[in-house]
Amino acid sequence: MKAKFWTGLVIALLAIMLVGAAASAWRFLRVDDLAAQLIGAGAMLIVALGVWVLGRELLFGIGTERLGRRLEAEGGLPEDTVERSAGGRANREQADEQFKTYAAEAQAAPEDWRSWFRLSIAYDTAGDRVRARKMMRKAIAMEKSARAAH
Repeated sequence: MKAKFWTGLVIALLAIMLVGAAASAWRFLRVDDLAAQLIGAGAMLIVALGVWVLGRELLFGIGTERLGRRLEAEGGLPEDTVERSAGGRANREQADEQFKTYAAEAQAAPEDWRSWFRLSIAYDTAGDRVRARKMMRKAIAMEKSARAAH
């Protein structure tokens, strides 16, 4: 719950910043000076990019939570058995072993979003956040298309 509070606070602050930037950009766009208008247009593009990134990340987080709750209800969440250091780093050998297990599961059941969800968690535990997010996006897309098919 603490993480959700801080996430909400950061989202609110980012939204305030985006609104303020859009208001400033709008003021630049309304001036009768080409340079100011170009600055305003550039600022609006940055605001639009910020809104897109924020929306994309919010949808990713919502999708991840939804799948996590569903997998938990089914009793399919992976158990975190990897030992961690005092700083929170996972034992590399154990994380690699766990990864091999979930990678084999994903290869054996490539059509099941659950296997990709678990592989994503294994990637994250192993410290590969880029691939973890990629696998989670795949799991979200697979589950969404399976839901739409039914």
